[in-house]
Amino acid sequence: MTLDQKRWLLLLVSCIINLFAGSIYAWSVFASPLAERIGSLLQTSLTSADLAIAFSIANALGPIPMIFGGLINDRFGPKFVIAAGGISMGFGLYASGNAESVSELIVFYGLFFGTGLSLVYGCTINNTLKFFPDHRGLVGGLATAAYGISSVLVPPIATQLISVYGITNALEIMGVFIGGFLSMRCPVGFTPSMAVEKQCVEIGRNYTWREMLRDARFLPMITLLTCGATAGMMVISQSFFIARHQIALDVASAAMAVSCMALANTFGRLCAGTASDYLGRLPTLGAGLGIAIIGLILLALGSPANTLPFYCGLIALGFSFGCFMGVYPGFTAQVFGARHNGVNFGIMFTGFALAGILGPTLMQLLSAMGFSETGHYCAAGTISALGFVMMFLYRKAERLRIRSK
Repeated sequence: MTLDQKRWLLLLVSCIINLFAGSIYAWSVFASPLAERIGSLLQTSLTSADLAIAFSIANALGPIPMIFGGLINDRFGPKFVIAAGGISMGFGLYASGNAESVSELIVFYGLFFGTGLSLVYGCTINNTLKFFPDHRGLVGGLATAAYGISSVLVPPIATQLISVYGITNALEIMGVFIGGFLSMRCPVGFTPSMAVEKQCVEIGRNYTWREMLRDARFLPMITLLTCGATAGMMVISQSFFIARHQIALDVASAAMAVSCMALANTFGRLCAGTASDYLGRLPTLGAGLGIAIIGLILLALGSPANTLPFYCGLIALGFSFGCFMGVYPGFTAQVFGARHNGVNFGIMFTGFALAGILGPTLMQLLSAMGFSETGHYCAAGTISALGFVMMFLYRKAERLRIRSK
């Protein structure tokens, strides 16, 4: 099997790995049984909200392990990084199932599982991108979509495991992870023999992380990612609550609404990633911003008497969020080169981490100040609109770079 052919098999392996890595989306299923178990051990009353800090830490850790894992991946390949990440994830899940206090859960799930997840996610995406200089958008979309579809597939599987084996053994089973040993490093300078030449043209040089930080395009790019992801993170983190309180849906209908948004997120990653190979990264991201603003308007129009705008708004927000997640890995590699993309994308990913903090926090602050849901959506829409300013600044920096040559 030639490397041209094998790279598609490696892409499949990466997608399967990310499907398992998306077990973080089973948190909402695990949280209540864990709270019940730990509460009974401590002889106190605990709810899933009391354990939310472990989930928040697991998400917030993202950029740091991605940067260090990316450094190792760029130099030595993915086997060790993915395997180490899988072991960390597996141990974190196993130990979380046996945690006897909230502090232990924070260490096992927040630190061990969160670190392993970030190592795996960053490494699979960046290593796979190096094999596909001719299809970066498609590959970025597929790899991130496999991670995103876990939000639909993993929770019901986890629910079944819990009902059959109990919470501890369910977490142990979810910890099985071996895909890293099937991965391989992309040879330096690899170019597919059948690829269209213009699709494989690299930029003049591959930027190191220091050079990327000094480049005038970096700040608009990372800020654009924050602007594009904030609205999605705000609504995703509270979609069940919004469905129950703003639209007055019952529990089953609210859960279905959350699933609709998760599916839209997955399709957004795949569709936008693929489209960006043909339309360009920036125009595709601009469309994502526009869809987000439309989605926020539709959410504001939703009510118990008129639920259609609400569902359409959730789907639009999910699709827009997926657009940024699917396009940005390839966008970063296109602008700053693929050789050091493991580290570079890890740094760029801090823009997403900031959105993960900004979105939910902004909603909480506005609620505390007495603003309604409409006020929340207006604030998120303003941040999304700021993304168009960042696109203008990026284009300006790109024109100045070209003229200086």
